[in-house]
Amino acid sequence: MKKMIVKPAGGAPPVGPYNQAVRAGDLLFCAGQIPVVPASGQIVAQDARAQTERVLENIKIILQDQKLDFKNVVKTTVFLTDLADFTAMNEVYAHYFTADFPARSTVQVAALPRGARVEIEVVACYD
Repeated sequence: MKKMIVKPAGGAPPVGPYNQAVRAGDLLFCAGQIPVVPASGQIVAQDARAQTERVLENIKIILQDQKLDFKNVVKTTVFLTDLADFTAMNEVYAHYFTADFPARSTVQVAALPRGARVEIEVVACYD
């Protein structure tokens, strides 16, 4: 199986030695995205809603680069530093995933890179 490294123009820069996404066959594996503003490299405000929106916008950039959208996502993993943010994250998430929802896991973690409150990774399928 061949794999292709995906580095979308205008995407948030990785904060470590990894790629933003990798295509393997008919699947696109997106690395966990944190709420980094692509233009500045800075984390958005500490509000969970704002962070979730920025994370999903970063994922959108990767998907659009591959001519995909949120309908192509088959699995998400959400990492929260505080499960008390679950409702806020879920409300924003519901604006991006509106039907035929992907499978999802949500876990609380001790910490995320750069002090983020939210990180989301996705797996998408090419039609």
